Amino acid sequence: MSELFIGLMSGTSLDGVDGVLVDFGGDAPKVLAHETLGFPDTLRANFLALNTSGPDEIHRGALAANGLARLYAKVVDGLLHSTGLTANAVQAIGAHGQTVRHRPGEFDGVGYTTQLNQPALLAELCGINVVADFRSRDVAAGGQGAPLVPPFHQAFFSPRGERLAVLNIGGISNVTLLNATPEAPVLGFDCGPGNALMDAWCHRHIGQHFDVDGAWSASGTVLPELLNRLLQEPFLQKSPPKSTGRDLFNIAWLEGHLSAWRATGKDFTPADIQATLTEFTARTCADALQRNMAACPVVAVCGGGAYNGSLMRRLQALLPGCGVQSSASLSLPPLQVEATAFAWLARQTSLHRPSSLPKVTGAQGARILGAIYPA
Repeated sequence: MSELFIGLMSGTSLDGVDGVLVDFGGDAPKVLAHETLGFPDTLRANFLALNTSGPDEIHRGALAANGLARLYAKVVDGLLHSTGLTANAVQAIGAHGQTVRHRPGEFDGVGYTTQLNQPALLAELCGINVVADFRSRDVAAGGQGAPLVPPFHQAFFSPRGERLAVLNIGGISNVTLLNATPEAPVLGFDCGPGNALMDAWCHRHIGQHFDVDGAWSASGTVLPELLNRLLQEPFLQKSPPKSTGRDLFNIAWLEGHLSAWRATGKDFTPADIQATLTEFTARTCADALQRNMAACPVVAVCGGGAYNGSLMRRLQALLPGCGVQSSASLSLPPLQVEATAFAWLARQTSLHRPSSLPKVTGAQGARILGAIYPA
C-alpha cells in the first residue's frame, strides 16, 4: 500500500492554500513537495462574507466550496508535477476545507462546526481518494473539534523527548504542549486571535492582505489602555479545552472595542491600532503558555505568524525563559506544518485509526475523524 499522502490546508487567515506531498514510509514523515496558491480576491471575499449571516448563504456557500475544490485541485496538480508522480501513486488527500462557522457546544448542547468544501468534486478532479470533514465527529462526541493537530505534533516532535511548545499562529492561534507533565504528555487549545485581526485592519487601511514582517505595526505605538480592554475578553480567561474562530474575533468585535475607545476622546493612528493588535496576539499566546507550561525551553512557531518579525520579537521578549524559534529549526517549515498534519490525519482515517485526543478537545473518547470520498 502506498505511504504517499497529500495534505491541503486553507486556514482562517484566508491567505491561500498550502499543500504538501508526504511520504510516511520511513522512520519519520518526509515532505517531498510543497505548493502554495493564493486565494483569488473574489473567492477570498466570498469566504469572508460567509463568516457572518447574509442572504442566500446556501447558494453562495456551495459555489464557494466548488471554487475551493478547484483551487485545491490546482495545488494537487502542482505537487504531482513537481515530483513526477501520478495520481495512482497517492493513497489519499486530506482536505481540511474552509471554516466559516465554529460554535461547538452552543445552542443545543452539541453545536456545530462548518468547513465549506467539495470533497466529491476534488476526488473527481484529481482521481485520488479524499478524506474530509475532520472536525464534526469530535463535536458530535462532545468535543471542541479543535485543535486537531496536537496528535500529529506528538507523533512528529515528541520523539525528541524534550518539553516543547508548538505554537501555530494562523488566523487563530493554537498551542500544543508536549511532555508538559508525566500525567499530561500532550495538551492543546486555542489561545485566541492570531493574524485575523491584524490582517483585517491592515487590509482596511493600507490595502495589503497582511503586514509584511510586521513593518507597519513597528511604525506605531502600543496603546496600553486599549490593549487592557481587549485582554478582558472572557474567552481568554477560560480553561482548556477551548477553541474559537472568526465567530468571535472578527472586525465587528474589534470595532465594538474601538467605538468605546473613541468615546473617551483618545487620539490614535491606524498604525497604533496595528501595533496594539500585534501586542494583543503576542500577549494572548505568551499568557497561555505561561499559565499552562511555565518552564518551556523551546517554543516552535509555525503558520504565517512565524514570518512576522515584530510579532516574533515580542513573543521572545514576553517569554524570556524560552527559545522562540521557527518550526523550520525542527525540520518542518512554518507553512508546511498544518498541511502535513492533515496528510497525517488522512492516513490515520484511511487506516481506520482514531486520531483525536479527548484531553485536548474534551470529547467523550478518541474517534476516527473524517469521511472518505473514493476516487
